[in-house]
Amino acid sequence: MEHRQLGRSGLKVPVLSFGTGTFGGSNEFFERWGRTDIDEATRLVDICLDAGVSLFDTADVYSEGASEEILGAALKGKRDRALISTKSTFRSGQDANDVGSSRYHLIRSCEASLKRLGTDHIDLYFMHGFDATTPVDETLRALDDLVSAGKIGYIGASNFSGWHLMKALATSEKYGLARYVAYQGYYSLVGRDYEWELMPLGLDQGVGLMVWSPLGWGRLTGKIKRGQPIQGGRIASGGAAGGPEVDDEYLYTVVDALEELAGETGKTIPQVALNWLLTRPTVANVVVGARDEAQLRANLGAVGWMLKEEQIARLDKASRRLPAYPYWHQMGFDERNPKPTHW
Repeated sequence: MEHRQLGRSGLKVPVLSFGTGTFGGSNEFFERWGRTDIDEATRLVDICLDAGVSLFDTADVYSEGASEEILGAALKGKRDRALISTKSTFRSGQDANDVGSSRYHLIRSCEASLKRLGTDHIDLYFMHGFDATTPVDETLRALDDLVSAGKIGYIGASNFSGWHLMKALATSEKYGLARYVAYQGYYSLVGRDYEWELMPLGLDQGVGLMVWSPLGWGRLTGKIKRGQPIQGGRIASGGAAGGPEVDDEYLYTVVDALEELAGETGKTIPQVALNWLLTRPTVANVVVGARDEAQLRANLGAVGWMLKEEQIARLDKASRRLPAYPYWHQMGFDERNPKPTHW
């Protein structure tokens, strides 16, 4: 398993991590993702570790904490072989302070996650979203204290706008506080908005990307093809709820290109889609999920080979969309404002 440096940090992570959003299924929303119990989770974790996938991603709100509990149980006796990333910020209770990135909430959320995970430290702790009601320095001072206490190894941001992330990085530099070394964000062949601002920021500031939903909310699993009814899977079960809408013709154009390259490479559509992500600037890790062993082993087939430059260019062309302003305007000024990738 290839390992890459995580942003401007000393931590190396495998290029694939296992997302445990399918663990638990304790409510209607997460049940659509999966209902993996402890026994199945343990089997999936063991397969991951054997394959070198040693980073496991979860969050305090996944199945109301059940995902963390099941992951902790599945890693019992194997914690020293694994890296754990989890998240806080979103509402985790009914109290007025059970939400956000305040010192009050973060300290309690971290302690609760540690207990559910059955560990004394979290390797990578993400702010699940930006909290505009809490001063940025309050959030970072709380995280810095948790790092100093040894309860957190590194910190990251997820779902921030570019200016949210830059403001936080500048605050860390100003006060000498722990800085975000990773950004966890949505990025796929049918969702390339990350490239417009966050990718250039990541390159400039040394922030590595962990990709979530790399198959476009289930649209690039191979179950959706031009002229065919939607087969079973996450889309058919309603698991794409809350995700961005994708124009049908655009989706089919991308899937057509993926299907063509799958035939050339002898790989599957999702394996090609995942491999494309691993060629992109700033990408340190791609979070893959699986409802069962078959899905997991299929996702593992995305590594150990690389697309050719000409094949990457064909996928770029099929998935390219005009970016929003001012990014389309900046495309004409590459001489002094170069872009990290072709839009």
